[in-house]
Amino acid sequence: MRIGELARRSGVSERSLRYYETQGLLRAERTPGGHRDYGEWAVDRVVRIQTLYAAGLNSKKIAQLLPCMRDADGRPNEVATPELVDELTAERERINRMITELVRSREVLDEVIDTASQITTTRAA
Repeated sequence: MRIGELARRSGVSERSLRYYETQGLLRAERTPGGHRDYGEWAVDRVVRIQTLYAAGLNSKKIAQLLPCMRDADGRPNEVATPELVDELTAERERINRMITELVRSREVLDEVIDTASQITTTRAA
């Protein structure tokens, strides 16, 4: 598939797809005319990349991780090193801390909203 179709199917801009290529996260074959040509696998790869970015990983870490992720057949492409597993465990702990902080922030905001709602109701009465 061409880059435009991959962008449409994955919900990612063509510019981002080109960036992924420069970072070694995505590869494309070239047609005789020089156009990028991606296989069906690329949609899943782009979705994985987006998910890892959303988790706060940078492109260097994602490039290390992608070869160790399972393909559609359920088998990893390569075996992760113990160092990579340690780094990913630390990333997971960082994400868990962020989730805890966000939940705490939401609880404070809920209290403020509740208090503000009570004040508004009291003034209206």
